[in-house]
Amino acid sequence: MATFDIIQLLVEKTGLTPVQIKATVGLLEEGATVPFIARYRKETTGELDEVQIRQLQEQLSYFKELEERRQTVLKSIEEQGKLTLELRTKISLCRQKTELEDLYLPYKPKRRTKATIAREQGLEPLAEQIIFATGGAQELRLLALPFVARETEITDPESALKGAGYILAERFADHAEARAIVRELTWQQGLFCSRVLRGKEDTSSKYEMYYDFSEPLKQIPSHRMLAMRRGEKEDMLRLQIEAPDETILNRLGRLLIPTKNCYQTWLRQVVDDAYQRLLFPSIEVELRLQAKKIADAEAIRVFAENLRHLLLAAPAGSCRVLGVDPGLRTGSKLAVVDQTGRFLEHVTIYPHTGRGQVKTARQELLRLLAKHQVEMVAIGNGTAGREMDQFVRQCLNEVSQKLPVVMVSEAGASVYSASDIARDEFPDLDLTVRGAISIARRLQDPLAELVKVDPQSIGVGQYQHDVSQAALKKALDAVVESCVNFVGIDLNTASWVLLSFVSGISESLAKAIVLYRDENGVFIRRKQLLEVPRFGPKAFEQAAGFLRIRQAAQPLDNTAVHPERYRLVEQMATDAGVTVKTLIAEPALLDSIDLKRYLADDIGMPTLCDIVAELKKPGRDPREIFVSASFREDVMEVKDLEEGMSLNGVVTNVAAFGAFVDIGVHQDGLVHISQLADRFVKDPNEVVRVGQPVQVRVIEVDLQRKRISLTMRSGEAKQQKEGGEKRQEKAVKMKKDKTSNTKTDLTFALEKSGFKVKKA
Repeated sequence: MATFDIIQLLVEKTGLTPVQIKATVGLLEEGATVPFIARYRKETTGELDEVQIRQLQEQLSYFKELEERRQTVLKSIEEQGKLTLELRTKISLCRQKTELEDLYLPYKPKRRTKATIAREQGLEPLAEQIIFATGGAQELRLLALPFVARETEITDPESALKGAGYILAERFADHAEARAIVRELTWQQGLFCSRVLRGKEDTSSKYEMYYDFSEPLKQIPSHRMLAMRRGEKEDMLRLQIEAPDETILNRLGRLLIPTKNCYQTWLRQVVDDAYQRLLFPSIEVELRLQAKKIADAEAIRVFAENLRHLLLAAPAGSCRVLGVDPGLRTGSKLAVVDQTGRFLEHVTIYPHTGRGQVKTARQELLRLLAKHQVEMVAIGNGTAGREMDQFVRQCLNEVSQKLPVVMVSEAGASVYSASDIARDEFPDLDLTVRGAISIARRLQDPLAELVKVDPQSIGVGQYQHDVSQAALKKALDAVVESCVNFVGIDLNTASWVLLSFVSGISESLAKAIVLYRDENGVFIRRKQLLEVPRFGPKAFEQAAGFLRIRQAAQPLDNTAVHPERYRLVEQMATDAGVTVKTLIAEPALLDSIDLKRYLADDIGMPTLCDIVAELKKPGRDPREIFVSASFREDVMEVKDLEEGMSLNGVVTNVAAFGAFVDIGVHQDGLVHISQLADRFVKDPNEVVRVGQPVQVRVIEVDLQRKRISLTMRSGEAKQQKEGGEKRQEKAVKMKKDKTSNTKTDLTFALEKSGFKVKKA
């Protein structure tokens, strides 16, 4: 298939114009990254955003794979001498891999089957006679009699007919249109069923709701599908698809059995055998994989969305921070970092193991705060986190010192502490000290620190170990890349890990940049990157716009303006009668510039508007302003919670069915999707995001199972809901009341309960 044909397929699939697709595909094949194309090639692509470009990239990859497979299939069938013009045309028109594989199936090399054995026994002519027989044909036994041979296993007509049936059944099962019918009807009308394994009916487990469960296959939510598959993997559940067998068999009969065939009754049995033994088992496996793929995609989407919000969480900024990795028996590790995240000092204190240690712990804490002029305290939210939070606040109150004390998520900190990256950074420090440093840095800049952790270990997804790991890694890496380039990176302070996610910079090139920086001092111009070994013009084109140099000799080096547009900005400044530095310092000057004067073939209004916006706020951080959430001091554990209690919390995870919120009791509470707002919520991400401070109210506390149910709905909405539920219960009760058996009585009762009853 020619490139033009692939372009046409992409037009049909994406709805974009051929011009947009050709231009974007061209840029991708030249090695341009998605962030670069979305940010600096808007005129070329017609202002496609990152999401559209990534979707186009995925579709391009799919159709390229389809084309490669198409050529393999054509070659294979041609080598068998069975490639007809009609078949070649059908294969050339395929738009889906499943469609292509269905056409290839009859010609695909097979293992030895019942049909294969029957053909070896010379029964294919019998099968042909039966399927093409019309009115007035002889009895089947008589038709099969000539194929009986004593020297073979065909010793009677019944054996011959059985073998012929196997041949026809395999032919029916390989029929492309028949497979399409079974696939479509099963997907549209089938049920996905879960049953408890025999012998485990009385076993108490987290899968009890799935012991006898069924749901329409095409409607099953991602989290339920993945939960049931995990239950099957743990030998608790048996999963299967129930198809509309009768409807399917009727359709298959009309398709596969010739209308005037005189052996229709026998052939219907063959169709039934083909369906039950060959077709449905094959399609069931295929549809289970399809349902799993859809569930994976949704779970990955939710995970990616959560990760994006976490990475783009508001940074506390450049300030001296004391990071605390709290602990009980092993003590709490304290580590101080300066404004740039450079490690200064660490100590271990034991404020929770006995009175004899508290005084020393207090002295060490206050000493570190005073010595390093600490501006904020970051405390990990793990074991003893709330106790440590309380201890630090008491110490500060005793000396009348006011410092922000912030609880920081520890998710993934232990993974970082034991990683090669952490060992390279701090080879002489203990794992727990590295953890305290990481906690401090997370407060300063969540993005810069979290990129060092495998996204799957951050803990903002659901069933992340059950989904396709390759698809998950691809999606999460794309999120990290997008976030890093969206924010922009300080070239002189970024770690090699952070630099490796910048557009056009590989891991080896990132390490080369850091090595050059260590040996030659800080960068003062973006163009210095070209002096880094193996950093060529292409890498510079892709990366430069996303790298910032504070206090640079060229003021545009601290902006998102790409070096290829410096001359344009200089021309704007000249036309305004000022320098570039003055143009940036006095944003009002930019409003008087007539941008239409600078339009060119490769420079349109989108690029010009981006440049002006960047010049007005050079080096700006697009993330939100940092706001910390404080927990109630009288609520430390789950047992301290009471129904109706109002609390501050922080969203730690968002799932399809609701949001998990940290309320400071070492156990996240769940705000079900129905409790997220006073209105109907289809997607929790519409209302909440990871890292967002929220106010919640306790609905229920299950101490035994350590489950906390929360709500974000207003009290008025709750009362209205409860009132509506009571009215509905009352109406249902009256409807069931045998004494109220007249239409007049029921209508009156429903209307009195607040329900509107339509009159006939």
